[in-house]
Amino acid sequence: MGSPQPDGSAIAERHRSKHRAATADVELGGWIDGERRTDGPTRGIEDPVIGEPIVEVPQCDADDVDDAVDTAWEAFDGGWEEATVRDRSKRLFEWADVLSDHVEELTLLECLDCGKPISQARGEVEGAIDTIEFYASAVRAQRGSEVPAGEDLHLYTKQEPYGVVGGIVPWNYPLWAAAWKLGPALAAGNACVLKPASDTPLSTIRAAQLSAGIFPDGVLNVVPGSGSDVGQAVAEHEDVRKVSFTGSTAVGSGVMRAAADRVAPVTMELGGKSPFVVFPDADLDKVVPAVADGIFYSTGEICDAFSRALVHESIAEEFTDRFVETAESYVLGDPLDEETTMGPLTSESQFETVMEYIETGKKEAELLCGGGQPDDPALSEGYYVEPTVFGGVRNGMTIGSEEIFGPVQTIQTFAEYDEAIELANDTQYGLAAGIGTERTSLVHRTADDLEAGLVYVNEYGPIMPDAPYGGFKRSGFGKDLGLEALDHYQRQKSVYVNLDEPEL
Repeated sequence: MGSPQPDGSAIAERHRSKHRAATADVELGGWIDGERRTDGPTRGIEDPVIGEPIVEVPQCDADDVDDAVDTAWEAFDGGWEEATVRDRSKRLFEWADVLSDHVEELTLLECLDCGKPISQARGEVEGAIDTIEFYASAVRAQRGSEVPAGEDLHLYTKQEPYGVVGGIVPWNYPLWAAAWKLGPALAAGNACVLKPASDTPLSTIRAAQLSAGIFPDGVLNVVPGSGSDVGQAVAEHEDVRKVSFTGSTAVGSGVMRAAADRVAPVTMELGGKSPFVVFPDADLDKVVPAVADGIFYSTGEICDAFSRALVHESIAEEFTDRFVETAESYVLGDPLDEETTMGPLTSESQFETVMEYIETGKKEAELLCGGGQPDDPALSEGYYVEPTVFGGVRNGMTIGSEEIFGPVQTIQTFAEYDEAIELANDTQYGLAAGIGTERTSLVHRTADDLEAGLVYVNEYGPIMPDAPYGGFKRSGFGKDLGLEALDHYQRQKSVYVNLDEPEL
């Protein structure tokens, strides 16, 4: 279970010390036209371990969004539109190199404002850098196409940037999600206006500051602020030609409506209620940790969380016993400690939401473990929730159908293949799904039958920039990551050149 955790006062003082260290030499605020925007009202960015502010961050408003969009267009029209693919690639690699030099700084910021265990935060910062490097490489491999329409016609296609695009990212993967937007958008030749999440903007703001001198001023802009003010302004702005949003389905619907009024294209990566189907031949030594990783990683605040375990009845008892044992083995503690494997939820509001779902679950199903806050008094000031498992769950229950976004697992059983597929697909969402089996033919058949944009086999993850990421149904449409994301940030043009008969 790791070394003993320090008491509450020691944890609090340690975090206050890290707050000072992480923010001593930086001034965090908006990043517009290559400069810090530090005027206006501020918001305290809370440390969810101790419930105290890390730093006060000046908040942008709709007027700042106007400024950011205007300066982005000036940068685009003033030279970025003409930047060659080679130049864009070089600048992205240079930015990635600078970010690599600041991995520990960015990791600390992410750990403090998200409450992620520091090893997870470090991995996600490195994932963001890998994403940027991928698009720096991938954009140089893009090609148009020639259409063999006839001897007297030269017909070809080419890709062009939109101009200025907007991105809105969530609070659970701040820098990684930002890289999913900025990497392909900048590689494709656009200028960007990005709104980070209100609760967790620190690493994204700092990463933007570290782009100074690499991109022309105005190409990369970050506007922290509320979703209702700044996010809405980005989504509605007449001069933002495309919007990419990651977040809840409810908020995503509003972003779609705002963009629809001006017929702007959108990419939506939304909620999930992802099943993991465990077949009778599954290797539980592999599958139990995979399902646990898929719901307890990042304290369950993950859109593709394996929140529904669908287990064949012949192995349900063994799976459940082993899964509960695994859930109870997680080390809840100070995210700054490397041995901590689960931190707090990111905010008080999310903590309250998860606890309400747990109380509902206690009335609907059988609580197998967890269901409350840890007993450790050293963690009493933080938004900690124990890994929680419910058995006897049905799809029609609240905890079996609604996205909880916390460390809450449900276990259901099935008897036949068709029943498993019906249960798995009986949801409004379609982001991810998992398959536990040692039979290759069953893997491929099940992958075909599952209504999900991502399918993991005997594992949770990894998520790689090489492959598209996105869901079906109310989990959204369009893709982050992969070569497909480059296409989403470009417009395709067909060019018809009629050829005359040669005359000498």
